[in-house]
Amino acid sequence: MASVLPSTGLYTDPPPWRTDALAVSHGHVLHVAQSGNPAGLCAVVLHGGPGSGSSPLLRRFFDPARYRIVAIDQRGAGRSRPRGATAHNRTADLLDDLRHVRGQLGIARWLVVGGSWGATLALAHAASEPKAVAGLLLRAVFVPCADGIADFFQDRAGRAPAAWERFAASAPADQRHDMLGFLARGLGARGDGSGDAAEARRLALAWWRWERTLAGGMPAPDDNEPGAEALDALVDRYRVQSHYLLQRCWLDAPPLLDRLHALPRVPTLLLHARDDRVCPPEGAQAVHGRIAHSRLQWIGEGAGHDPAHPAMARAMVAALDRFAGHGDFGAEEETAAP
Repeated sequence: MASVLPSTGLYTDPPPWRTDALAVSHGHVLHVAQSGNPAGLCAVVLHGGPGSGSSPLLRRFFDPARYRIVAIDQRGAGRSRPRGATAHNRTADLLDDLRHVRGQLGIARWLVVGGSWGATLALAHAASEPKAVAGLLLRAVFVPCADGIADFFQDRAGRAPAAWERFAASAPADQRHDMLGFLARGLGARGDGSGDAAEARRLALAWWRWERTLAGGMPAPDDNEPGAEALDALVDRYRVQSHYLLQRCWLDAPPLLDRLHALPRVPTLLLHARDDRVCPPEGAQAVHGRIAHSRLQWIGEGAGHDPAHPAMARAMVAALDRFAGHGDFGAEEETAAP
């Protein structure tokens, strides 16, 4: 077994032993990286966003000696091409892509691991292809609905009023009642490629600051703000994300919760921080309530929405170690309301 690094509680991230540029429909090309043990237990990693792209952190929860780790950059995200594209980029397309990747790689079943939007996509994938799923590990699940999305962009719950005022100041006063719509227009979420590049960068930075405030509980220091190249990547990321959120991720007819009856009866664990202000814990409770065989484990210690927080990292590593050794996520733990 590989060693966990004491300083982080995470495994080392060995370089991928195979990367592919897989052509899918309508000119999209997916970046797919495989790492770990080619003969190990197969797991697919679904990143958040939508539009964020995969990262080494998401692979480091896995023991590379025991897992074959498949990390996919979704359409328009990360190193997939064209980056930031919204045309022919909907949840149904992502589900088709997962089916295509699995077929191309010769994988019959895989453990599906996702965080935030990635957990949402994992649920939709399991509902559409139940025989392909060996288990579900869902971190900080996001439930797309009009009220929840409005709560995030308008801060209707008053989670960080001063920070929201700074965020809202990026829009004219007469458009602050619809921050998502304003941002989507400025970022070119309609996919026509038009717009002011400098304005798009300004809006992406405002969104990033607001998201960081909610995710970690503290505003991001100015000296840690993204440089030019990273800021251009954020523009592309948020263009895709606003494109999805404007349509509630195409998971509202029927609502995601009403689709969960189709899930396979496989080991299913939800990990959620009690103080997550990006994906509120009520969403995890609602998902857990619709999946009779699921287990919900609350993460405390100020983890927020941060996947690298030590408490969340420990919980992810422990769950994946347990699944590799025993084929499940262990005994029932604390499930009381946050």
